[in-house]
Amino acid sequence: MTIHATECVMRMHDDHHDLEEYQGSIPRWCSGCGDNAILAAVQKLCRNEKLRPEKTVFVSGIGCSSRFPHYMKTYGFHGIHGRALPVAEGIKLTRPDLHVFVNTGDGDCCSIGAAHWIHAVRYNMNMTLMLHDNYVYGLTKKQASPTSPKGLRSNTTPRGAYLDPLNPLTITLGVQNVSFVAQAVDWIPEVVYDILEKAFHHKGFSFVRIIQRCPEFLPDMFDAWLHDPLRTLMLTHEKGLHLSAGLTKVYKNQKEHDPLNIDRARELASITDPIPVGVLYHNPEVPRYEETRLSPHLRTPEYIKAGLESEFDKFTVWPDEGPAARAAA
Repeated sequence: MTIHATECVMRMHDDHHDLEEYQGSIPRWCSGCGDNAILAAVQKLCRNEKLRPEKTVFVSGIGCSSRFPHYMKTYGFHGIHGRALPVAEGIKLTRPDLHVFVNTGDGDCCSIGAAHWIHAVRYNMNMTLMLHDNYVYGLTKKQASPTSPKGLRSNTTPRGAYLDPLNPLTITLGVQNVSFVAQAVDWIPEVVYDILEKAFHHKGFSFVRIIQRCPEFLPDMFDAWLHDPLRTLMLTHEKGLHLSAGLTKVYKNQKEHDPLNIDRARELASITDPIPVGVLYHNPEVPRYEETRLSPHLRTPEYIKAGLESEFDKFTVWPDEGPAARAAA
C-alpha cells in the first residue's frame, strides 16, 4: 500500500506507542514461568525503540515459548516444529525493512530445528533470536530436552538422562560467521532487557540464550542460583553489559570481558556454575547474507503487482482470437 506524503508527515509526529499497543492476547503461560519475564522485556523494548507494530514480526515454532507471537500485537507467524528460522529468513530476505524476532525453545531450536539454527548463525541475517531454555519439554509435559542436565528424571528418562546436556552457547560460538552471542537469566529482568536491547541494535544474527524457570515441571531447578547471587557471573564491559548500582550491590561476582575476544568467550560459555550472564561475543564486522543477496529492484507495490501478474499469466486461459489478442491482453 502506498503511503501519501501527508501521512508520512503525520507519522513523524506519532512515533510514540504505549506499552498496551504491543500487548496481544492474555498470556496462558503458568504463573512464575520465565516466558512472562521475557515477554515483558520485549514489549518494553518495542515501546522504547518506537517500533511500529506493522513493521515488526515475531516468528516461532512449536512449544511453550512459541506461543509468543500470539501475545504481541504485531505481525506474527506461528510455524511448525523447528522451522521458525527458515520462515524468519524468508521474511527478512524479501522485506529487509522489517524488524524480525524469533522465539524458540530448547527443544524447538536444539533438537528438530538444530540444522536450521546452525545455518542461521552462518547466514548472519539481521534478526534477533531468543532461545527460551528451561531444560525440559514443557508443552508436551516433562520430556527430556537436549539441554536437560544429566540424571534428570522425566517422562522419557524415568531412570535419569544418560547424556551430558548440549551447550547452545559453545555450539553457536563454534559456527562460522557468528557475530553476536549473549546469555541472560529470567530472574534478573533488568539484565534481560539490557541484553535484548544490545541484541536488537546489533546488525546481524543476534543469538540470545535466556535461561528460564519452569514452575510446573522443574520448580526447584534454579533455586540455588536464586538464593546465592555469587553463583551468577556478571560479564561487564564498556561494549557489553553495564550493571546498575542496585544490581552491583547484589551481584558482586563480576568479571570484565571484552566481547571481541572469541577465545575467551568460548571459555566462559563452557562454565555452568557460576552461570555467565552478559554479552559473550559481539563482532559487528561480519557480513550479512541479505546484503549479498539484495535485489537491485525496490519492492514497490508496482514491482510486486507486476511479479504477481507475470505468474498469473502463466495459467491464464486465453480466448481463441490468436496471438494478437494475447499480446493486446
